[in-house]
Amino acid sequence: MKVAIVKGKELKKYDFGPGHPFRGDRFEDFFSFFEKKIALDGRFEIVANNNLASDSDLRLWHTTQYIDAMGKASCGIEVSDLFRFLSGDNLNPQTRRFPLGIESAARVIVASSILACDLVLEGSFEKAISIGGGLHHATSDSAAGFCVFNDIAVATRHLQKEYDLEKIAIIDVDGHHGDGTQRILYEEPLLKISFHRYGQRFYPGSGKVDEIGEGSGKGYSVNVPLPIGTSHQAFLYAFDEIVPPLIRKYEPEILLNQFGVDGHYEDPLVGLGLTTETFREISFKMHELAHENSEGRYLIFGGGGYEPLNVARCWAIMFTTVSGIQPMNKKEYENLFDAELRIEDYTFDIVKETVEEVKELIFPFHKL
Repeated sequence: MKVAIVKGKELKKYDFGPGHPFRGDRFEDFFSFFEKKIALDGRFEIVANNNLASDSDLRLWHTTQYIDAMGKASCGIEVSDLFRFLSGDNLNPQTRRFPLGIESAARVIVASSILACDLVLEGSFEKAISIGGGLHHATSDSAAGFCVFNDIAVATRHLQKEYDLEKIAIIDVDGHHGDGTQRILYEEPLLKISFHRYGQRFYPGSGKVDEIGEGSGKGYSVNVPLPIGTSHQAFLYAFDEIVPPLIRKYEPEILLNQFGVDGHYEDPLVGLGLTTETFREISFKMHELAHENSEGRYLIFGGGGYEPLNVARCWAIMFTTVSGIQPMNKKEYENLFDAELRIEDYTFDIVKETVEEVKELIFPFHKL
């Protein structure tokens, strides 16, 4: 069955301005790269989304007061208590104001992620990619970490409300912890697994091993904090030890994958040591788990990444892996990947210890 890439019309306007790490042209760069490198094939379709998420969509997770504040600020209307609703990293660095027009672009991203849900659940596509999605830092009443509305949280609520799904698994491989997503689902038995760099001075400062959920959600928040420089080998060891056993035991009805690629070793913000091959392996393993456990139903959200060419390469590798479509020729495919790295891996033992700690805390809840 075909794979859909949902492309929102206003994606380029999701831009925080010159000098900010998150620029809207990252999406244009990807689609330009994609169209040049990927062969036309009947196994995928680019689905245009021209709609904006409604207030009722946003209220599946966000508060009315917050939605109103973002709408006003994005139109240039003064909001007296604006910094109650957003952090400084969501301002244009030059004007020190909330970027004009960004709220409508954020609504398009949410609508695109909802559309991706519908395309898969209604059977039009087996897998769908919301390339602008993955804004996992936004809370119910605050914009943070370059995220205005949390499309993953809204999509999750949409899946519950419209399709009565009870078992939803969210795997987040972004270099930053998905704190906003964790917060909404912390007391719910929806499986959430996050791999992220962790340190007291590294954003957002959450995602410790012992953040395992509360109430009926205890044991369903799984955090794998990684040291700076975590290698391809160490990351995949952690992934293999934790994700497949939990997914197989949980038996989700659908897999959601926040596919941030800012863990790439050349990304300017994160400092992990992942490679293009890491992201190919993640894509392959998630694809296999979807077919094994959720009838192939698999949603992917673009997430972070702040070196445009590497973002385009990593996302193209992800797409070719889950769709089975190759670029124009073998040489083009090989050129998507990094040159082989020969560096000493000093992170494996640290990551191995962390994995054992995670398993000791989490696996008993799932009788593993």
